[in-house]
Amino acid sequence: MKVLLNASKQPAVPTTLAITGSKSETNRLLLLQALYPNLKIKNTSASDDSKVLTKALTIKSGTVDVHHAGTAMRFLTAYFTALPGSEVVLTGSERMQQRPIGVLVDALRKLGGSISYVKKEGYPPLKISGKNLQKNVTTLRADVSSQFISALLLMAPALPNGLSLSLLGTITSKPYLDMTLDLLAALDVAYRFEGNSITISHKPTIQDTTIVVESDWSSASYFYSAVALSDSLEITLTSYKAESLQGDGALNKLYKSLGVSTRFNSENESITLFKNNSVVATTYKADLSNTPDIAQTIAVTCFGLGIGCHLTGLHTLKIKETDRLLALQLELRKLGATVDISEDSIQLEATSAILSDVAIKTYNDHRMAMAFAPLAFKTSLTILDAEVVSKSFPTFWEDLQKVGISVQKEA
Repeated sequence: MKVLLNASKQPAVPTTLAITGSKSETNRLLLLQALYPNLKIKNTSASDDSKVLTKALTIKSGTVDVHHAGTAMRFLTAYFTALPGSEVVLTGSERMQQRPIGVLVDALRKLGGSISYVKKEGYPPLKISGKNLQKNVTTLRADVSSQFISALLLMAPALPNGLSLSLLGTITSKPYLDMTLDLLAALDVAYRFEGNSITISHKPTIQDTTIVVESDWSSASYFYSAVALSDSLEITLTSYKAESLQGDGALNKLYKSLGVSTRFNSENESITLFKNNSVVATTYKADLSNTPDIAQTIAVTCFGLGIGCHLTGLHTLKIKETDRLLALQLELRKLGATVDISEDSIQLEATSAILSDVAIKTYNDHRMAMAFAPLAFKTSLTILDAEVVSKSFPTFWEDLQKVGISVQKEA
C-alpha cells in the first residue's frame, strides 16, 4: 500500500488524539509479566512489535519468528536463555538477520547460557536451550545498544543468584536503561547502579501489581513536527506526564526552538502542542545520543522549515530496521535537500526549495514513513509501503487525517 499526502483544504482546528501506550514500556513490562504473572498492565501498546512479543512469550519450543521486531529479538534472547526447558530457534526477517547480536550472546554465555548461531556467527537466527543459570557475573559493551543491557536486567530478578553486570565503555541511550531500572523498582526489585556496574537482586515473587503504561512519546514526535510545519495547528495528546520514564519525553524541550511549545495538563494527564513562532534562525544543533529515535523526525522538520541542522549522537541508527542515516540522506535528497552523513551524525543545509510529488521509500522502517508524513503541510508527496507504520502506530494514517493532512490510500 502507498499513501498520497497533501495538506487538507479544510482549516486546521484544535484536535485531540489518543496515542497508543509506549512500546518501550510495554515490551519491558511484558517480559516482567512473563516472570511475574500477577503483574497486570493497562494501556499497552497496540504495536506489531508488542503483539509479536506477547505471542512469543507463550512459546517454549520450536521456531520463534519476531519478524522486524528488534526489541523482541534482544529481550527474548535473554529470556529464553534463562528459561529452564525451553528449546527454540529465535529468528526474524532478512534485515533482522543482518543486525548484530553477538555482544549479548557473549554476555549470556558467560552466565552459562547455551546459545549457538544457526547461520552467520554473531547474527540471528539463534538456537537456544534454556536452563537454570547459576552464574551471576558477566560483562557487556555498553556503547552498541541499550536494549542489550535491558535484556539482561529484565531477566536478572528471576536468576537464582541475581546478576552482577559490568558495562564497558560509554552507555548509549541511557534513558532507556533508566526506564528499565525504574520499572524493576516499581516491582520492588532491589538494584544498585554505581559507576558502570549494575547489581540486580533475585526476587522470586512480587505482590499483586498494576502498572498503567504512559502513551508513547516517540509517536508524539510526528505531531510535534506537524505543528511545526503547519500554519496554526494545535493538538492535544493523551495520556502523558511531565515526569516521564521515556527518554523521548525530551521532545517538549527539543521542539521549543523549532516553533512548538508544550502545555502539560495535569488534571487529565495530556499535553497540548501549539505554535510559538520562535524558530532557530539558521542551523538547529542537537546531540540526540539519548533520543536517537526522533532524529528522523527532527531532520525532516528542519528541512520543511527551511533551516539547516546538525544532529549528532546517532551511531545506533546504523543497525536499526534499516541504516536510518543512509535512508534519510537518500530520501531527503529526492526532495532537493543537501545532506551529508557520517557514522554518527547528519548535516543538513538550509534551503527554501522543496520538490513536490516525490515518492518516499520506507525501507521496512516505520519511522521513515511517519517522519516524512508531516512534510505534506509543505508539499505533496507519496509514502511507499505505508502499512509499515503498524510496527509501532497502527492508527497513524487515520490520526494524521484528523490534524489536517489529506491521506489517499492506494494498493
